[in-house]
Amino acid sequence: MTALGLTFHSVLAEPITIYVKAKCTIGCRFAGEARALRLFDRFLVAQRVATVDAISRDVIDAFLASRPRPEARSDNDLLGTVRRFFELMMAQQVLRASPVRATRRREGPCRRPFLFNMAQMRQLLEMSRLLPDRNRGPRRGPTYYAIFAVLYGLGLRIGEVSRLTVGDLDLERRVLWIRNSKFGKSRLVPFGPRLESVLRMHVEQSRHAQQRSPAAPLFTFNGHRGVSPNSIRNAFRDHLIPRLGFVVPPGTRRPRVHDLRHSFAVGALLRWYRAGVDPAVRLPHLSTFLGHINPSATAVYLTMTEELLDEANRRFSTFAPHATAEVTP
Repeated sequence: MTALGLTFHSVLAEPITIYVKAKCTIGCRFAGEARALRLFDRFLVAQRVATVDAISRDVIDAFLASRPRPEARSDNDLLGTVRRFFELMMAQQVLRASPVRATRRREGPCRRPFLFNMAQMRQLLEMSRLLPDRNRGPRRGPTYYAIFAVLYGLGLRIGEVSRLTVGDLDLERRVLWIRNSKFGKSRLVPFGPRLESVLRMHVEQSRHAQQRSPAAPLFTFNGHRGVSPNSIRNAFRDHLIPRLGFVVPPGTRRPRVHDLRHSFAVGALLRWYRAGVDPAVRLPHLSTFLGHINPSATAVYLTMTEELLDEANRRFSTFAPHATAEVTP
């Protein structure tokens, strides 16, 4: 049975398919959870589990052990997805008890995202431009150059960039149409002349984009499918970051593609401080730009840095010089 383009074949194929479709119906993208359940589905097939009653605690534990994650959070996400599925089966009285008995791994202190400065981003873009072509990846370097420029320059999610079509790009108005993103929301994202130049050059040099079919993917190697999020992550993680040799500060995680979104948000806050803009007034604008439901979701991306602290302290000193003088030894 099929849901979200994924096919399920195990004894749980029907309930998994119904579960995934139900989540999508209420507006959840559910793509990551669906892929996790497909892994579970394949495991049941490989283990020749033929009945629902045969899915015991040992089977669940063996599945979780077969998918080790380097971080506790990833382990707990997989466990949570499987647990919630079986809780639904209990609620629907398909099962009397859940076979999931595993406990969550203890998560250590959250490490900060790696925040790219302008110099590091220039290095990343130049390195991406030099990526060699492959049989299935013509114009690989220029394509990734444009992808990472958009990810950093507009703070988009990796899936949003992967799904962009030629029709979503309006070079004359300098606007990208982000369709059906997280929580089923769509939004218009404006961009400036520098990104216009990058995107215009990409369209002019890409024979697939030149075909100008509105439904054609904007970033593609074959003209039929957009460059997948996993391909973007792999290029970033395996072919760019190791060659750049960036120093990762203590307490900071290894650079990830999603950190480009964090870097965009922190960069916007820093520019506001330097321009004398009240961040509290502009935060709802940034929240809308990033496609968040409310500013509290955006606050997660606003990692405090030394530069931000310096700017905040400078602003406080400007507006409260007498208070500053009183506490100065």
